[in-house]
Amino acid sequence: MPRRWVTAVLCLLALVALACENGGGTAPSPGPGSPGTEAGGIAALGDSISTGFGSCLVVTPCERNSWSTGNSLRMESHYRRLLDHDPAIRGQAFNHAQAGARASALAGQAKQATRDRPGRITVLIGANDVCHGEVAAMTPVETFRSQVDRGLQVLGAELPKARLLVVSIPDLYRLWEVGHTNERAVRAWSLGICPALLKNPTSTDPADRSRRDAVRERVADYNEQLAAACAAYGSRCRYDDGAAHRLRFTLDLVSTFDWFHPNLAGQERLAEVTWEAWGRIA
Repeated sequence: MPRRWVTAVLCLLALVALACENGGGTAPSPGPGSPGTEAGGIAALGDSISTGFGSCLVVTPCERNSWSTGNSLRMESHYRRLLDHDPAIRGQAFNHAQAGARASALAGQAKQATRDRPGRITVLIGANDVCHGEVAAMTPVETFRSQVDRGLQVLGAELPKARLLVVSIPDLYRLWEVGHTNERAVRAWSLGICPALLKNPTSTDPADRSRRDAVRERVADYNEQLAAACAAYGSRCRYDDGAAHRLRFTLDLVSTFDWFHPNLAGQERLAEVTWEAWGRIA
């Protein structure tokens, strides 16, 4: 093949690869002053669940699969559902969630989101306030509430017209229930995943059972505070009314890397069960 044809083919392949990469990843965020106004677009605040962590082929965030802002053609995220309704928001999906984030990080994430001027914002936070250590290290309920309030206050001050969706914490205890008899899940959890709940997962010792019950209760308390914080924010905030928490996760909805985070199918289900909480689209 003549050299000029080889060069042309290589250039064409490079363009195709670039197009595929852009189609599968998170769309680039427009800068200040660009079309991302408070009237359109969506931003995600929260932890690793909203980053799509572990939903690709590696144990890292995978924002294209995020239930909230993902643009993967393989799932119907909130962004893609909104895009179907309003093509003008194309490219206006902003993910400020961070793996390992606790409620204390919410105000900082909210500040970042204000620069994007999104019309809608999802908040899913609290799992790491339970899971970052032993039971004694769980964030006190009062502290959790004050940190959530602080984050919402930033949004209210900077983006008063934006619509908020506060999502309940998924049922972590349910994950233990369906996974503690699975050898692969037990091995993964032994690496230190959510020790407050998943340490000694096969044990029936009263102390271990009491520890799991304490986690279950704390998640319930956090969800009550999320609902109350959203109600206090006002009419532009919607709580999912426990939809995410009621989702009956099974092991085929979680990543086989850590048997904890939602996989692609899990992200899709999370998007599905929380979508209706927005109410009317327009």
